[in-house]
Amino acid sequence: MTASRRLPFQQDLEAPAGQHAFRQRLLSWYDRNRRDLPWRNRRDPYRVWVSEIMLQQTRVAAVLGYYARFLRRFPTLEKLAAAREASVLAAWSGLGYYRRARMLHAAARKIVHELEGVFPATSRDLLALPGVGRYTAAAIASIAFNEPAAVVDGNVERVMQRLFGRSLSQREVWVAAEDLLSRNRPGDFNQAMMELGATVCVPMEPLCAACPVVRFCSTRGRGSRNPKAKSQRKREICYALSCQNGEVLLLKRPKDAALMPGMWELPEIEARGPRSSDLQLRHSITITDYRVRVTRTETPLVSGQWVPATRVSKLPLTGLARKILRAAEII
Repeated sequence: MTASRRLPFQQDLEAPAGQHAFRQRLLSWYDRNRRDLPWRNRRDPYRVWVSEIMLQQTRVAAVLGYYARFLRRFPTLEKLAAAREASVLAAWSGLGYYRRARMLHAAARKIVHELEGVFPATSRDLLALPGVGRYTAAAIASIAFNEPAAVVDGNVERVMQRLFGRSLSQREVWVAAEDLLSRNRPGDFNQAMMELGATVCVPMEPLCAACPVVRFCSTRGRGSRNPKAKSQRKREICYALSCQNGEVLLLKRPKDAALMPGMWELPEIEARGPRSSDLQLRHSITITDYRVRVTRTETPLVSGQWVPATRVSKLPLTGLARKILRAAEII
């Protein structure tokens, strides 16, 4: 890797002595400052795996409650493998990206039925599981089994780009991560790198004064501002909330639907004027900001399936359906 121009007093990250000092400073900082997250309490591979799948494209704060509830429902690999997919989706409901839950369930069944319940202990074997890619395999193997395998997620990539002060290709980022990795504490080192990116080396305004490895950094906050993000698209969407005799009218998305197949939702209807809704709320998905209007009616506006209100919360609801039903105090 070509050496970048160093600032005064900057230590060389591409020299063995600099890499050793970097590892020591980062791990010392992590030991003192790491967040108390439930999946860090034990090195149980099942719990580490569940956390890593949940954390894909999802913030830690959003995952915490779901993680606890999911493990209460499925405390072991065997319990997860034995569950129906609908039950798994119901426990996942609201967390989004439901393909993750389906792949998690499929992988649990593969481990139990094909691997005799033995959890794969290497990144290479973990890659054979549904829903597990290079990053996830390395994270599980390093954290749960102490395998010296580096990880690169969005946080780690941002840290690397700033440390070296130039645009690195994906291959270069992975190579640099492998070079820096602590062979003695790979799991802690990987978590420390992700922690640094999540809490200090943040996207817009990095907290360089609090950074434990600032002496190694080529940028030190320079050029951190990103171009203005694309504005959110605005869209209005309307739903009918029909309740009769303690039951709620819901629709189940087709199994071959492109998005959220098999999930349950409220019937979508056409808008009936600006004042026709009984409930309004906001809901955002990626770059679309939805204004959601809900009309209560005892007379069904569309066909669907009546579900006892006591069973609704156990269904695999879409995140928006769950939000509406909570706002309506039905679940």
